[in-house]
Amino acid sequence: MNKLSMRGLYSLTEWITKFAYLNFLWIGFSLLGLVLFGLSPATVAMFTVLRKWIMGQSDIPVFQTFKTAYKKEFLRSNGLGIILALFAGLIFTDLYYMKIDASHLLQLTNIPLYLIIFAIIMSLLYIFPVYVHYNVTFIQLFKNALFIMLINPINNIVMLLGVIAVYFVVKVIPGLLFFYGGSITAGIIMACCYLSFQKIEKKQKGAQTI
Repeated sequence: MNKLSMRGLYSLTEWITKFAYLNFLWIGFSLLGLVLFGLSPATVAMFTVLRKWIMGQSDIPVFQTFKTAYKKEFLRSNGLGIILALFAGLIFTDLYYMKIDASHLLQLTNIPLYLIIFAIIMSLLYIFPVYVHYNVTFIQLFKNALFIMLINPINNIVMLLGVIAVYFVVKVIPGLLFFYGGSITAGIIMACCYLSFQKIEKKQKGAQTI
């Protein structure tokens, strides 16, 4: 085995370990906040680490970066968590009543509602990446997430396919959920979102030079 192959194998092993470690940190810090108060800040911290990795900062101290983001964003991210919980509650309530009303006419009128719910869910996938990438208010956060989602259909498809692929892999091998379920899913979402951010920033720079 040549040096190039060995280097590639070492790099792959290193990243496999890093993603597993990040997933453990996410689970551990979520539990530290009793899940209810720990999930949102742990998720923000995880996306913070992933963003830095994607931007080429692969040698950052993972634990310290995660811990700093967790503590810094603890209160604000829990506010975001409450808003997201309300969104989730509304979506599940709508889906529940739409399932109960099974008449043909009501099913036809439900189609626009399904599309709206799908658009909301896709926008919510952008929330944490936008949160860690831009320093904006909550109102701007949701506006930006919706706007970026609407103008990047290809990235949306890639993101959705990636998340679905992780779901089926974890379904076949449930043990991977504990090691990689959160970090790999978040990594796919962050990578797709970062590509969208770069496209927008390039367009903005191009418009400024005209």
